[in-house]
Amino acid sequence: MNSTTNIPKWFFVIAVLAVVWNALGVMAYLSMTFMSTEEFMKLPETQRNLELAMPMWAKAAFAIAVFAGFIGSLLLVLKKSIAMFALVLSFIAVCVQQYNFIYLMDGFNFIDSSAKIMTIMIIVVGVLLIGLAHYANSKNWLK
Repeated sequence: MNSTTNIPKWFFVIAVLAVVWNALGVMAYLSMTFMSTEEFMKLPETQRNLELAMPMWAKAAFAIAVFAGFIGSLLLVLKKSIAMFALVLSFIAVCVQQYNFIYLMDGFNFIDSSAKIMTIMIIVVGVLLIGLAHYANSKNWLK
């Protein structure tokens, strides 16, 4: 009997939720990247200043984080072991991006508590998804 037939339903539920979570990240990246000047000017001044101050390498880390996370989550749904690589890559990019925002830009001093919670959630979800991929690999659910 194939061990993949014994994958619990909760694994697929979490993997699909991860796809949705990361799709929202992709949409956030795309909306910031392709925002018109008019839309950009409607943002609060603090957010505009933070966006303008973000170095290109941090923007690249943002792109890598969301696209690798989305692909890694899709690979979890498809039961592919390479999901671990994509999720680790995504998490490294998240760490690079957040290092810039939190430490180099001192961003926590310019955002409200809900944005701080979201920043922390992004890091925690990244760790949890790597843990899920590792667990699934250890159970031979991923091929």
